[in-house]
Amino acid sequence: MAEWAADSNEATKLSLVGSSGEAVQFHPTFTYPIFGEDEKIYGYQDLSIDMRFACGSLTLFVSVTWSKQLASESTVDDVEGTLKEYLPEEYLSDAQTFTARAEEEARTFKPLGDLVHSYLRTSMGEQSHYEVYHATWATPGFRAYHQRMQLFILFYIEAGSFINDEDDQWEFFVLYEKRKGDGDAWTYHFMGYSSLYNFYYFPDRTRLRLSQFVILPPFQRGGHGSALYSAIYQYILGKPEIAELSVEDPAEAFEDLRDKNDLIMLFNHDKFMAEGFGTSESSGGGRVGGVGKAGKSGRGGSTAGKGKLGPPVDKHWAERWRLELKIATRQFQRLIEMVILSRIDSDPKTQKAYRLQVKERLYRFNFEMLAQLESEERLEKLEETFKSVTEDYRRILALVK
Repeated sequence: MAEWAADSNEATKLSLVGSSGEAVQFHPTFTYPIFGEDEKIYGYQDLSIDMRFACGSLTLFVSVTWSKQLASESTVDDVEGTLKEYLPEEYLSDAQTFTARAEEEARTFKPLGDLVHSYLRTSMGEQSHYEVYHATWATPGFRAYHQRMQLFILFYIEAGSFINDEDDQWEFFVLYEKRKGDGDAWTYHFMGYSSLYNFYYFPDRTRLRLSQFVILPPFQRGGHGSALYSAIYQYILGKPEIAELSVEDPAEAFEDLRDKNDLIMLFNHDKFMAEGFGTSESSGGGRVGGVGKAGKSGRGGSTAGKGKLGPPVDKHWAERWRLELKIATRQFQRLIEMVILSRIDSDPKTQKAYRLQVKERLYRFNFEMLAQLESEERLEKLEETFKSVTEDYRRILALVK
């Protein structure tokens, strides 16, 4: 039966199609939410699942083809029937119709929602333009657009699933590349997006929880994930009614991206660093999320005097900054531990104070598990965890250049 089994990841071909039929093709990372845990499809030879998206509008074309099919229906998977359960209400199955639509929409499509951020990248003397748009279910046409866009969650986020589009608490940030077209026209190319959920924050504000975050493979490893995350964070900082940004169960790769960008923000915040280390590096007050002077990272060097970061950190001072920067409690505690580690000296008293600060947080965070251990075993476990955590901190700090 092996010759009749197809790997559903390899059989599924995704494409972003622009004007004149130009296309970027790639494969999904996951298909088990659709085709099962084994990611195998049985009953076909040379199976091909062709899914083409218009580059900006994401109008979808789907075609399932094969060279041979088993005669016995009991052992043949219903590919089209299974796939249809996850497709948007409207999609195309005629290739010529799709090609014509994709070419037309490459010229006419404009992003839905409000422009909240834009940035440029230069390569080989050529400038590329990128824009981030914010949308909600109230944005005209966005609900139908999201039905097409959400397929990428199943394909690229492990354990990803569709959200409830009847819940009006969702917000979205969508990233596009903006390319020069004919004359003064611009075309937009979908690159990825993030969905966030609003929670009540006592007494009269909200907390935004980042739930889904995806950058498509052709645009990965170009810093665009960081650009999208930073755009979201800057948007939240500018909204007085939003108290905090949190993240739902982040994958390891996203956690690194978040840590890296949050650290860069802190290292480039002159006022935070000056107060934290008791220095007079700047009198300018700093700015959140900006680029430091001459690429200054805020790392290295000796401190002029003991500041609020200690160790141990001044908890009231840290909480004031946490609220101002709108960062969730555990994340801000981790960031402070990394910032301290980036400059800590070899003085035994300083080292001990830092070790106790980190262990106190670890103990509180893992209290239920640690409380079940005998005293000696508990201390050993804490020391083991401390070493593991600080080793990972050094790895993350090395990402911040």
